[in-house]
Amino acid sequence: MPSRFSETASAIRYRAELGARALISGLYAAGAEPLLVHPHAPDAQIDVEAVAERLSFADGIVLPGGGDLSHRWSSQEAHPSLYDVDEEQDAFDLAIASYALDQGIPLLAICRGLQVVTTLLKGELHLDMAEVPEIGKDHRHLRHEISLSPGSRMASTFGDSLHISCYHHQAIKTLGAGMVCTAQSADSVVEAVEMPESKGWFLGVQWHPEDTWDSDPHQLAVLKELVDASRG
Repeated sequence: MPSRFSETASAIRYRAELGARALISGLYAAGAEPLLVHPHAPDAQIDVEAVAERLSFADGIVLPGGGDLSHRWSSQEAHPSLYDVDEEQDAFDLAIASYALDQGIPLLAICRGLQVVTTLLKGELHLDMAEVPEIGKDHRHLRHEISLSPGSRMASTFGDSLHISCYHHQAIKTLGAGMVCTAQSADSVVEAVEMPESKGWFLGVQWHPEDTWDSDPHQLAVLKELVDASRG
């Protein structure tokens, strides 16, 4: 799992690299041994070969949440609501996603991670959900129910619906190549994505399973699915 750059961290005193404790704890509870890797992409160049060398030990990969992607990676214009943009972080995440998908490494993409994969596969994002008439607001600090698509892997595991915890102001506008929406919110936000034709196990979720894994067994099960696929 790539760590996230942070300008401040009280225990470190200065700039830091970190991972969400809730996510790391959730992965550990699911049976994984979580490891953070340093996001290294000089001059913000996407170097898949370098990532392949560094992550050859990994049985499975998580692309976690974080700040917004730079508009550099798509045909969309920059938006004033973008925050915590770091192009080196972007380039590293995009290289990880490319490596995992190409090699069939099990990949769980969470929130920003799903947006990274969408961008890599030439999809587009709603750059600010509050400006989209059919949505009209962001999904920050939101817990709500989503509907799962019949026949999907999500539905076969969890049934017709899930209660989730979200924190995002962007969402998928157009799916990337090979992506299939398998869960939606009441306001038609894409909440989960699968890739039936991918080489390996893949799940992208717009929500944060780490927020509630310790109280909701369904969210722990999302993390366990990655762990089980990685053991396979």
